[in-house]
Amino acid sequence: QVQLVESGGGLVQPGGSLGLSCAASGIIFSINNMGWHRQAPGKQRELVAVITSGGSTNYADSVKGRFTISIDNAKNTVYQQMSSLKPEDTAVYYCNARVIGDRRATYEYWGQGTQVTVSS
Repeated sequence: QVQLVESGGGLVQPGGSLGLSCAASGIIFSINNMGWHRQAPGKQRELVAVITSGGSTNYADSVKGRFTISIDNAKNTVYQQMSSLKPEDTAVYYCNARVIGDRRATYEYWGQGTQVTVSS
């Protein structure tokens, strides 16, 4: 079993910056990829950004140029730096991880979510 512990989030004014982090712990032989999804009230959960253990990244068009995702493989931790935040970035942000765990199988895990609110 793997646990994802998220930190960061909170309230920020439009145009401000905020950082998120997510640490994975448990039986992890290797990480395939880690990333962030978000869900705003009344909307479906959507991919924000994802990064492989090799450093390849993919971003939603809505956050390109404003969000930066990075990974520390030694710490099994993914980070997301968010800048030029907009009210429409307001959502619960969920960490996601796909790892090679026990029995060398691939597992997918989700964090509990952290609220990001962009408002003046």
